[in-house]
Amino acid sequence: MPHAAAVVEHHTGAHGHLDPAGGMHAAERDGRRSRVDGLRHGAPGRDGPGPAPTVSTSDDALAEAWRAHWSRLIGLLIGQFARPDLAEDAVSDAFESAARHWPVDGVPHNTGAWLLTAARRKVLDRLRSEAVARRKEPLMVVDDEMRAAAAAVVDPGAHVADERLRLIFACCHPAIAPDDRVALTLRFVVGLTTTEIGRLLLVQESTMAARLTRAKKRLASSGIPFATPAAARLDERLDVVATVVYLAFTSGYHPGVGEEPLRVDLGDEAIRLLRVLDSLLPDRAVVRSLLALLLLQHSRRDTRLDSTGALVLLPDQDRTRWHRDEIAEGVALLESLQRPSPADAAPPPSAHPTERSSARPTEPSATRAVEPSPARPVEPSSARRAGPSSARSAEPSSVGPAETSSTQAGHQTRLAAEYRLQALIAAEHATAPTAADTRWSVIADLYARLEALTGSPVVRLARAVAVAEADGPEAGLQLLDGLDDALPRHHRVPAVRAELLLRAGHRSGAADSYRAALALVTNPTERTHLETRLSEAEA
Repeated sequence: MPHAAAVVEHHTGAHGHLDPAGGMHAAERDGRRSRVDGLRHGAPGRDGPGPAPTVSTSDDALAEAWRAHWSRLIGLLIGQFARPDLAEDAVSDAFESAARHWPVDGVPHNTGAWLLTAARRKVLDRLRSEAVARRKEPLMVVDDEMRAAAAAVVDPGAHVADERLRLIFACCHPAIAPDDRVALTLRFVVGLTTTEIGRLLLVQESTMAARLTRAKKRLASSGIPFATPAAARLDERLDVVATVVYLAFTSGYHPGVGEEPLRVDLGDEAIRLLRVLDSLLPDRAVVRSLLALLLLQHSRRDTRLDSTGALVLLPDQDRTRWHRDEIAEGVALLESLQRPSPADAAPPPSAHPTERSSARPTEPSATRAVEPSPARPVEPSSARRAGPSSARSAEPSSVGPAETSSTQAGHQTRLAAEYRLQALIAAEHATAPTAADTRWSVIADLYARLEALTGSPVVRLARAVAVAEADGPEAGLQLLDGLDDALPRHHRVPAVRAELLLRAGHRSGAADSYRAALALVTNPTERTHLETRLSEAEA
């Protein structure tokens, strides 16, 4: 991306034996999944980067079916057969079969039912093969029992919301290691590839592959019930569930993950799931804080790309096209969570820009280039460490976030405090009448509090951008010290440094940093932006 703000904004089997993680040789499984994962981009069978081919009606239907039914089908099959390894492979097989048959036979009227039938047959075939290989059960007994069980699977169009939420809660079961829960959910519920999950969580691909394999084995062997826990037990998993919903949203606005610059449907789904959670668990601060954050972020979705698909920075976005109803709802949620406290740096900004006119930054021209991170939510410590059970070094009160007014004692968690601070930052951007009216000193202070709470280097990177806006590029550059070691292979660190060096007049150093960022970036849209900025630095 062309400016520092945008950088932060976008934000095995062997020897013929069955592989417990996937039921086939790893190379065969990974190659097939690579092809099938292309369905998420509307181009079945596409491997690697590059422009998408012309998409036919059947291709459109496949892409839409992937987004609508991937997680639902996996959830249905896991619930019926308790074999997550077989469920994932069977659903992938079903989509690959659809890619072969639909262009020839036509798109079925009920794509979900077609895919469920195909996936169910795959599971039955595998179960029968395993039983025969073990020579423990007669073939016909397996056939009769498995087909009778499969017939009880409901149509994927029924109880959609419940099925997806059940899958999330199953993936977030305490029996699964904290580091594995988020990764497993992003794979099963969102359909991200191993590579994409690794990039999103800043983990090497090989490590992430091992983590996913371990999680699937644990899910299959532990007898985890595929159901929403009783109300009395929901709160035990709430922070993890919130984290995976947060990261699902983030993956839709994170150019470093996948080829698509934006996935608006993931944002829509994350917000929908939070509303379902809020209905199940009213007045939970972590749910309300996260819902406020996502509404404020999502409100700008129609202005983030131009007509050519290029990213549009916050200062250049048409604010008249922002969804003001969502901004107002997000601000109202923040106000409902707030208790008056002298420790708060600033109250939630008004949803009406005219009420903010007296708060103007001293350097309005600086806001042209840099936006801290409202398009990619700042990574919370629970996401950074892949689980809310991670060690945390400070209590929320140590940095002064307002307490919730919820009557549910004990539900103001550290994660809720993190999300609330992020939502306050997003609200500052969403309610500023113009880019020049952005209160960068307030934003920098909020980031300082968030960094004190989380210790996250990602938060420090965003804080450096805000400080650069408030106090100049040299002040921001000082905060970047040490981040290269803390965030190795993270292209946003050299990209932010390049932008701040350029603004400080150090063109040669800026060009070097842009080259370093280009060596690390993977998203084509973001690469184009960085190449443009490098050319400008070299001019």
